[in-house]
Amino acid sequence: MRYFIAFSFLGTAYHGWQRQPNAITVQEVMEDAISTVLREVIPLVGAGRTDTGVHAKQMVAHFDFDGQIQQSELVHRLNAYLPEDISIHDIREVHPDAHARFDAIQRTYQYWIVQKKDPFFKDSAHRMLLSLSVSRMNEAAKILLEYKDFESFSKAHSDVKTFICKIQKAQWEQQQDKLMFTITADRFLRNMVRAIVGTLLEVGLGKREPQQIRQVIERKDRSKAGVSVPAKGLYLTEVIYPDSIFI
Repeated sequence: MRYFIAFSFLGTAYHGWQRQPNAITVQEVMEDAISTVLREVIPLVGAGRTDTGVHAKQMVAHFDFDGQIQQSELVHRLNAYLPEDISIHDIREVHPDAHARFDAIQRTYQYWIVQKKDPFFKDSAHRMLLSLSVSRMNEAAKILLEYKDFESFSKAHSDVKTFICKIQKAQWEQQQDKLMFTITADRFLRNMVRAIVGTLLEVGLGKREPQQIRQVIERKDRSKAGVSVPAKGLYLTEVIYPDSIFI
């Protein structure tokens, strides 16, 4: 039987989600935990990659297991076994062909910026003390919804077949001394959100005009976009699936 497992993690101590040699990752830690608890080697397939230092308030993976599972009990046992920076929320049975990555129909990321020195956000937000124009950044962000090809914001030499993404939301919000950027799309390219945020910040600083975002996108050249912002301010916050895949 196939199961979806929903969880969150603080990415500070990890080199992203995907297992890799000579570096600790969330996938490795979780696979070791679930394999130990179920006494069987259990591979996990995640909803997508996250870069080193990126966090997730909601991540999803799937796994197969033919034995009996009490979902609530397994959640409790895994949380007791896992380190404090990884938390399991739910385990649900799905149809045998359901896929955590390919069946996701919508993903949402948030990027957080703090505008004063705050030790409590040292590893969980990007500090930027310069004055930013939220209205200019939102004017530029709206333009993203008019396009589908985002090669200009993709990590160079990425192994992808298409740069097409459908962005449904891209908006900045001021929350006292913090700024939050929310972006929702059907899929994201590697480094895409961090590159978009870096480019929009240049608009907020007055280094680019909002309408220049069109030129950046249409050039399809990563060097024309802004620098990628630090990973520590980025959170995967939601992954949406069709109800039909759940049992």
